[in-house]
Amino acid sequence: MFAGNWNRRHFIAAGLAGCYALPAVAAAGKTILVLGDSISAEYGLKRGTGWVPLLEKRLVAETSGARVVNASISGETTSGGRSRLPALLDKHKPDILVLELGGNDGLRGLPLAMTEDNLSHMTQAAQKAGARVLLVGIQVPPNYGADYSSRFAGLYDKVARKHKAAVVPFMLKGVFDGPEPMRMFQPDRIHPTEAAQPLILDTVWPELKKLVK
Repeated sequence: MFAGNWNRRHFIAAGLAGCYALPAVAAAGKTILVLGDSISAEYGLKRGTGWVPLLEKRLVAETSGARVVNASISGETTSGGRSRLPALLDKHKPDILVLELGGNDGLRGLPLAMTEDNLSHMTQAAQKAGARVLLVGIQVPPNYGADYSSRFAGLYDKVARKHKAAVVPFMLKGVFDGPEPMRMFQPDRIHPTEAAQPLILDTVWPELKKLVK
């Protein structure tokens, strides 16, 4: 109804206003930084089928407006994550850090005290930067003895309690102990298959959803 009173300058101004409004809407959503190893980096999988891309799709479906930055690297240890985290926090300024590291520490038999210290340091660093933290745990085979495996499995709850962070104690729950575990792992018996990825997301989602709200 106002078209008769508008000229070309008005339309340009309106168009520019619309363009600048879009980033403002996007900025309203939370940024989720995933710092993980090969399980989160889609090792051996077709791109876009891992649990992290599935998380992005779920967030879109839930219209949360959150965006996901996947900074996971195959072979990453807690020491590597600790060294990379400051730059990632500075660049992406996440509202939520999903910390999925430690599995490679356990497979290498690295000292539990070192892994715990690295997880604690990263949790604290993220919290100081204003991010809420979700620790995503893993378990390791008893290669280094049942005591090592048991204490390793308890690290994530221990760090989470210490720093009042959220935790998923075992991200492969329902995969490793599911009805068809052989079908859920690649030939190396370490990395989950594509069929396992929705189950991983379903395990992580309940705790993550609380942070996204």
